[in-house]
Amino acid sequence: MSKLPIALQLDTLPESPGVYQYYDKDGKILYVGKAKNLKKRVSSYFHKNHEYGKTRVLVKKIVDIKHIVVPTETDALLLENNLIKKYQPRYNVMLKDDKSYPWLCIKNERFPRVFMTRNVIRDGSEYFGPYTSVKTVRVLLELIKGLYPLRTCNYDLSKEKIDAGKYKVCLEYHLGNCKGPCEGYQSIVAYDEQIKAIREIIKGNFKDSLQQFKKQMKELAANMAFEEAQKIKDKIDVLENYQAKSTIVNPRISDVDVFSIVSDESYGYVNFLQLSYGSIIRSHTIEMKKKLDESDEELLALAIAEMRNRFNSQSKEIFLPFEVEIGEIARITIPKLGDKRKLVELSERNAKFYRMERFKQVKVTDPDRHVNRIMAQMKKDLRLHEEPRHIECFDNSNIQGTNPVAACVVFKNGKPSKKDYRHFNIKTVEGPNDFASMEEVVFRRYKRLLEEGESLPQLIIIDGGKGQLSSALKSLDLLGLRGKIAIVGIAKRLEEIFYPGDSIPLYLDKKSESLKVIQYLRNEAHRFGITFHRNKRSNAAISSELENINGVGEKTIEDLLRKFKSVKRVKEASLEQLIAAVGTSRAKKVYEHFH
Repeated sequence: MSKLPIALQLDTLPESPGVYQYYDKDGKILYVGKAKNLKKRVSSYFHKNHEYGKTRVLVKKIVDIKHIVVPTETDALLLENNLIKKYQPRYNVMLKDDKSYPWLCIKNERFPRVFMTRNVIRDGSEYFGPYTSVKTVRVLLELIKGLYPLRTCNYDLSKEKIDAGKYKVCLEYHLGNCKGPCEGYQSIVAYDEQIKAIREIIKGNFKDSLQQFKKQMKELAANMAFEEAQKIKDKIDVLENYQAKSTIVNPRISDVDVFSIVSDESYGYVNFLQLSYGSIIRSHTIEMKKKLDESDEELLALAIAEMRNRFNSQSKEIFLPFEVEIGEIARITIPKLGDKRKLVELSERNAKFYRMERFKQVKVTDPDRHVNRIMAQMKKDLRLHEEPRHIECFDNSNIQGTNPVAACVVFKNGKPSKKDYRHFNIKTVEGPNDFASMEEVVFRRYKRLLEEGESLPQLIIIDGGKGQLSSALKSLDLLGLRGKIAIVGIAKRLEEIFYPGDSIPLYLDKKSESLKVIQYLRNEAHRFGITFHRNKRSNAAISSELENINGVGEKTIEDLLRKFKSVKRVKEASLEQLIAAVGTSRAKKVYEHFH
């Protein structure tokens, strides 16, 4: 542990590429990072104010800084990746999903076997992969074995043992799945030609194999060996069919990696596509947990190093959606048009699908994380000072100015809290005046909450445009709540979100979860208000018809509706039934009114 003050440690840092490591007072590693210029990058942590809380906490804990100088920024990126995986520091991005993946192995032996394995042994054998799907490997193996007869036994097929006649052909030979190299029926040269062709197919290059098979087919047909020519034709069909399924773009796009990222407040999702001869030979997405509000550029740089290392990619070119500093590991291309751009868009779609699947899983397995993510996203999207854990939404309902009412619905942690819903009969406003009605209900709602000492919301949503928002603001001013509660208005037609004092509305992405929560609130307020308004109108209509009968008061109307349930049934009732319900005198008046 260094005894030097942080300021002195910063002064002694070199202005070279490298990796830095932060340690706390107990000598525990906190964070690993890379830098093009170590002194400049590390000093920035201590010489500027950090808006992100975790970064401020990290800086307070640092008592020691160590660094490793490397020749290039590329070396720094790879070293940073390895150190993070080794030490898993608390404040670094977590790289998830590190299970053992399947590989295709061409064994380093005479007459090489080709098989799937999860164990990479450094014995000179060739390994292709790893693949993220076992199914992909099996389909590829099935294709290879259908095209080229290969041995499956694990005998030592040395020249001496074959010449000595130590082995006998097995059932695979008689089934036509192997050409019998164990008894010398197939030469090492011919077998190696097959392996060479298989190697190209695994890489996605079908051209040479197709040309070779077509040549053989023509030669066999010319020699009248039509049965054998048909077998070769079947192999050509299989190969062309497989190629058609795997080819996604121009076959000239080869030896390329494609990366893209989608992210939210807490996680980044990076997709990796690997292409060879126009075919996607690998697609994989990883989830990365943010620790210090890392940018998409930082996450993508780390993911590129991680996945190229994990999948042993040696591709010479990388397609990206935007510029990322990754040193000189490959040529970077930012496609704007054509097949290359389509590949980046395809990668982005894969990342988005993966993100949505993770959301669905988390919603079930970790509801707290799901809520936290939505709240953090709403805070960011709506430019709030705090997460809107408690939201209230207001809506007015009146038809032709009759029975004006309003509704207030309440969401807590992104979900309806129906016990907190409230209806309002408009008391001080005559006729259809939405602005005045909104002013009244907002004032009544928060005057009561203040008087009763109840908790106030972090966000108020007004169903309406600038006019309704201004009316609601007058009430907040009267109550001294202006600036203490965030308030926005949402206009129905274009889903415009208005802020106090800002004439230009905010437009959220139509697919954003923040907008979906706001729409859910607005629709729920509308439903709740309309239901109350409909019931009120219905009751008013029923009462008014019975009130027109001379000599019938409120008590009689209540008794009739309690007995017959509706005005229609009162109309259809016989005199005797009415007498039984309300007495002779009042029954005759009701009966005579309807008959």
